[in-house]
Amino acid sequence: MKTRIFWNLTVLWWLVVAVGCQGRRTTAGDASARTDDKTGPAGAEARQAVSLGEPPGRFPRTPPGRGLGRLLGGQGAGRGRLPYASMQLTPAEVQNLGIATAKVAYHSMRSLHSAMGKVLAPQPRMAKVSYAFPARISAVHVKIGDWVEKGQPVLTVQSEEVGRAKSEYYKAIADLELARQSYEREKRLSTRGVGAQKNTLAAEAGFKVTQVSLEMAEKKLHVLGFSEAEVRSIAETHQVHPEIRISAPISGRVIELKALLGSMMDQTTDLMTIMDPTVLWVDAEVFERDIAKIRIGQEVQVTVLAYPGEVFRGKISYINETMNPETRTLNVRTEVQNKDFKLKHGMFADVSIILNGSLRVLTVPTEAVLENNNQDIVFVKTGGGYAARIVAVSAEQNGHSAIAEGLREGEEVVVKNAYLLKSKLYDELLKKAGVH
Repeated sequence: MKTRIFWNLTVLWWLVVAVGCQGRRTTAGDASARTDDKTGPAGAEARQAVSLGEPPGRFPRTPPGRGLGRLLGGQGAGRGRLPYASMQLTPAEVQNLGIATAKVAYHSMRSLHSAMGKVLAPQPRMAKVSYAFPARISAVHVKIGDWVEKGQPVLTVQSEEVGRAKSEYYKAIADLELARQSYEREKRLSTRGVGAQKNTLAAEAGFKVTQVSLEMAEKKLHVLGFSEAEVRSIAETHQVHPEIRISAPISGRVIELKALLGSMMDQTTDLMTIMDPTVLWVDAEVFERDIAKIRIGQEVQVTVLAYPGEVFRGKISYINETMNPETRTLNVRTEVQNKDFKLKHGMFADVSIILNGSLRVLTVPTEAVLENNNQDIVFVKTGGGYAARIVAVSAEQNGHSAIAEGLREGEEVVVKNAYLLKSKLYDELLKKAGVH
């Protein structure tokens, strides 16, 4: 009897186990079929979101980046409001952080055309210092970097031509004096009737010849580099020194100095270069399709990497007549006043040509825009908190940034101490991400 009961219970247990296994296989098959039905991009995105532990429909994760870019979702989050990029602050915290806001609004901005340029020294404001005759350098009165005024002596040289020209000048003065006295004597004799008319005419001709000789000797001194005042001084002193002082032809800064004390030079030797840096050229390359927008006299704003935020202003003074056949660009030249000599020859520059007309664009104060991992972000006031937004900045002008995407008119953005919010948000996101 006991044996029969044992066998009955054993058969019943095996039946229960068999039914349970068949039920689990059926459930797994149905789940697999439902999953396989999710084909195409939507299904793949949902599976990826689920596999990453995020609810379906959220932005897929992007590869790890740097800074807030990784925590804010990077490019995958797109523009506008960002997931997990907001924080709540109490009124006390807002006051302690010194946060101030401003409304997003439309402003008029003048149309700009941007181009790359290069700062150049204008040729009319540069001068080479040399000497037209063989000489020896006996004194150097300036050093490189000095500012010199026009007419200021910069070099003293000794030249055989100078000594010879001075001697000829002194001789011409003496000959003129002798001819003058001879002519006056013949005139007196002729007046008394004891002198021949022929002698008087000859004396007059000799006097005029010596006048011309003196003028030629004086002109030669000017050719050698002597000024009117120096020639008068030579006539008074009667000293024959083979020296001459070479003066600066323009006012400016000595940017190159090759003169070496005691060295010989000739007419092919450039002794120094002087440049007036008060006005410089900025040459920009404008593409062929944009040439119709450019006119001589248009205002231009120039910025350089060395002085971010500082704008140098000028006007277009020249548009080249010949296009570069390789780059299909035209050279456009702007004359820029060089404030405090900050611009230097050879610098690269960003050129913004102000075109005719203006546009109404959505703007925020420039100080509201922060840079984060090669993206521009702002903090928007939302209810009792602040949210970070990625925005697209299309232009900056007069302290305002034009927003092409990411904000709406009337929204409030943080314009003071926004970097403190960025730091605080960074800390909170790190905590949420479990980074310690």
